Amino acid sequence: MTTLPRPTTTLTADDARRIALRAQGLLGAPDRRAGVRGVLRHLGAVQLDTISVLARSHELVPYARLGAVGRKTVEAAYWTDTHAFEYWSHAACILPIEEWPHFAFRRRAYRNRPHWHHELPEGAYDQVIKQLRAEGPLTATELGGAKKTNDWWDWSGTKVAVERALMYGEVVCVERRGWKRVYDLAERAVPAELLHDELDDSECVRRLVRLAGESLGVGTRADIADYHRLKGEQVDAVIADSGLVPVEVEGWGKPAWADPAALATPPRGRHRTTLLSPFDSLIWERARTERIFGFTHRLEAYVPRPKRVHGYFAMPVLAGGRLVGRVDPAREGRTLVAKRVTLDGPKAVPAVAQALFEAAAWVNCTDVRVERVDAPELREPLGRELAGLLG
Repeated sequence: MTTLPRPTTTLTADDARRIALRAQGLLGAPDRRAGVRGVLRHLGAVQLDTISVLARSHELVPYARLGAVGRKTVEAAYWTDTHAFEYWSHAACILPIEEWPHFAFRRRAYRNRPHWHHELPEGAYDQVIKQLRAEGPLTATELGGAKKTNDWWDWSGTKVAVERALMYGEVVCVERRGWKRVYDLAERAVPAELLHDELDDSECVRRLVRLAGESLGVGTRADIADYHRLKGEQVDAVIADSGLVPVEVEGWGKPAWADPAALATPPRGRHRTTLLSPFDSLIWERARTERIFGFTHRLEAYVPRPKRVHGYFAMPVLAGGRLVGRVDPAREGRTLVAKRVTLDGPKAVPAVAQALFEAAAWVNCTDVRVERVDAPELREPLGRELAGLLG
């Protein structure tokens, strides 16, 4: 058993919170010159999801850090000139193309997987590869059909084959077109110097552990494992030589590891005030979010309506380095509708109003309507703040 070094640095809970915010690009001046691509490389992964209320989650993530960047600009930054690829990380994520070699361990694991939910029809895999080679990038529909019936999970043989090729790494998702994956051969889509750089499993996991530590700033073993969905024993095997350093965080009650660069300078600067996607990497792991912010976050889109507490797509509100409320948004024409607002007391009112106003402008809404505020006495102050901002 490897003996891990004892922590020589102790952080307060507030230190850890600010380090985490800076590591996630939400404290300090944003690097606007690097733009959306800089955000992607800084975070290491941006989660994709089908739900679109104000915008899709992969658009909301750079918005939270950079402000009102154009939605077409976001898409172009991810997909133009092979700067990114889509693969399984924390979930289905957009990943920087230079990290392709470090997911070789996962591609190998899929190749060695004994059981699948879908049977692969004979000849379908070779046919998909042959067609992509001949015709170039295609969606599953263009390859011959994504589904056999209208049921979401009733995939056609073609869809099974191309998704299997994606997991194996022979095929790459090079963009989303109308939310459909566009597939191409890895030999065309991935730069040759990356495509053939096959690292062993320990090298891959060591790199992802280091990346997770850099993106989190400071985290427990569970936090670090969750970022790219590694197993705890995988983290244990490499963390001592990952470049992360052990630290103690007051009140956490668990061993923690930090990016040494995050410890080198105090985390200072302007805090972002913004709505966060429920899929934002700042709040991916519920236990971490509760530990750092004292805030319980749960996506309720898949919870039956009568059992929802905060709403279908409740978006946490970040302000002053704290999570100060939630907004469950919708759009009606040019109006952003706050169907339900939860506020952490009167002091949160200006920040929630500002976050709603800026989000409305970003999605080309000219008005904001608040339908329900959990604390009724705060409804009028929130309305006044919004009226002042909307003019």
